Amino acid sequence: MHKKVIGKTIQATIIHIIVALCFTGAIVLSIYLFYGAKIEETISLVSKVAIEKQKQQIQETIITEENGMENYPEYGTQYATIEIPRIGVNLPVYFGDTLEILKLGIGHSSTSYFPGEGGSIIYMGHNSKNVFRRFSELQLNDLITVKTTYGEYTYKIYDMQLIKETEVEKLPIQKQKEILMVYTCYPFNNIGYATQRYVVYAELQK
Repeated sequence: MHKKVIGKTIQATIIHIIVALCFTGAIVLSIYLFYGAKIEETISLVSKVAIEKQKQQIQETIITEENGMENYPEYGTQYATIEIPRIGVNLPVYFGDTLEILKLGIGHSSTSYFPGEGGSIIYMGHNSKNVFRRFSELQLNDLITVKTTYGEYTYKIYDMQLIKETEVEKLPIQKQKEILMVYTCYPFNNIGYATQRYVVYAELQK
């Protein structure tokens, strides 16, 4: 008789637990059905805020440690001037390298880095009278200054080379050292299309 009572008690307890679990499940399901979309929206918003905050922190780190740029310039806009005292150059620098941009001043290859980022920077300009006609007068150790909207950078020429337009390996893109490569068409007094380029290589001065 005693065993039957214990058995019934255990059975009743199990039933109560099952009922409680079902009741709890029903409540959770009801909440999800009524508020599920809002809950998911809230979770998504929280996740988005966290991701954006992380991206902002990364962006701030890059800005602080690399070049102080808040935003990269839009393609086709001026963001700097280049000064080369030896040949009397003081010209605007535009982000991009189309023919239309080169009519305005110096072009910055969109495949290269920006001043202050610690990598290869490629500038180019016509060999016209008001641009790089006097390029041949440049000498080793001459200084080139680039004044951007976010800082000023000075480079010293350490090499000069005459290359073919197809020798893209002579304009390497790398991130180990900040090198400014500036080129124009050769011969300097050439009229029309030229297949050679005269390049000066300059290293950032700390």
